[in-house]
Amino acid sequence: MKITFHGAAQEVTGSCTMIEIGKMRFLVDCGMFQGGRESADRNRAPFAFDPRAISFVLLTHAHIDHSGLLPKLWRDGFRGPIYTTSATAELLTIMLRDSAHIQESDAERAKRHRNRDRAAAEPVYTMADAEAVLGQLHALNYDEPYSPHDSIRTRLRDAGHILGSAILEIWVKEGTHERKLVFSGDLGQPGRPILRDPFPIEDADILFVESTYGDRRHKNLGDTIDEFVTVVNETLLAKKGNVIVPAFAVGRTQEIIYYFHHLTREGRFGHLDLFVDSPMATAVTELTMRHLELFDAQARALAAWHAAGDGIPNLKFIGSVDESRSLNAIHGGAVIIAASGMCTAGRIKHHLLHNLGRRENAVLITGFQAQGTLGRRLVDGAERVRIFGQDVPVRASIHTLGGFSAHADQAALLDWLGAFKRPPARTFVMHGEPHSSAALANELTRRLGWGAQTPKPGQTVVVAPGEAGGRP
Repeated sequence: MKITFHGAAQEVTGSCTMIEIGKMRFLVDCGMFQGGRESADRNRAPFAFDPRAISFVLLTHAHIDHSGLLPKLWRDGFRGPIYTTSATAELLTIMLRDSAHIQESDAERAKRHRNRDRAAAEPVYTMADAEAVLGQLHALNYDEPYSPHDSIRTRLRDAGHILGSAILEIWVKEGTHERKLVFSGDLGQPGRPILRDPFPIEDADILFVESTYGDRRHKNLGDTIDEFVTVVNETLLAKKGNVIVPAFAVGRTQEIIYYFHHLTREGRFGHLDLFVDSPMATAVTELTMRHLELFDAQARALAAWHAAGDGIPNLKFIGSVDESRSLNAIHGGAVIIAASGMCTAGRIKHHLLHNLGRRENAVLITGFQAQGTLGRRLVDGAERVRIFGQDVPVRASIHTLGGFSAHADQAALLDWLGAFKRPPARTFVMHGEPHSSAALANELTRRLGWGAQTPKPGQTVVVAPGEAGGRP
């Protein structure tokens, strides 16, 4: 068996791992790189493998850093099935179309401005590519075994990260030996609202675990909620300003809406004017409400309260560009939630352009910000930023609410890993910046006595038959 790490190795984005057994190859995830100027070039670069030789793809969840290059994979020759959960398949019909629209729009903008970078004038992939690859999706149910190949069995478990997110259990038969591989995907923080906690896994021969927050613990959720309430009320009531919330269209937007409703129900907020300015987030929110069976009991109860319409916040979903632009005329009293979560594209950049320069406003950062992104520069305390070619002073207050993260923190990761009844023969720590991956690997050794590796980008690991556990 050969394992090659084509992305999310000592970095957070671009998840793509290839498994080879003889002449059979499959991928786990095929995501876009995000953050930094070089990410666009990396997304445009040819794959380091032949997409035509890939038998199938197993997909952990719908976030673009895990799924966003699937249309390019199709464009370059892949024609196999893509296996994922039903909810993820539904989300991808929204997200991959939106991503293709962004690719085409960016390319058209580069043409209009006669960008010197000729590559930028061509989309990474088109809407036609996205539509084609959507036809390759095969939806699987949680917990039900499936065999995508004669030598492969798989089972998807709830990862508790976003709607439809999955932990992958994969049994690979090579010769007379069978090994169990486990990919954690992105694990959710346990005890959070809406989604269920990550499913505990008890054994693996080879483990691939994420480490987005492998070097730190999140702020206590109760303290985070107190800060959230204080910032919102002070900004709207005392300062008469706006609250701007960059939020991922999938997962984070729905969770923020949940908290505004929950805290209004508890009497901690008065009248609120909430604007969700993201057509994709609107579509995802509607889809989310169709999957109440995946919610925890608390979220289902809140959904029933919202349906009753008693004392709920004034929530408006913004559709058209003209409606979005009209929000720029609001100088106080509004909560504007918009994508993208790292402030790299979309309508949030327009709202930051019009609101960052005013001291009465606040920006709430509620999720991970990758290196090189506008969101990361705000978190790191930049005094000025460039948005659409304009130099914008940062006078609004910036608040990082780490307790809202959809990723498991170090303590939660170690708790999940602690459910294993025996150490995996090999553990690969991925999907984290170098210091985060190294910190989690060190903790695995110190606390659990496991050996762990932090693979390098492009690294290939060869596992001989009979090596790294498995059963004859």
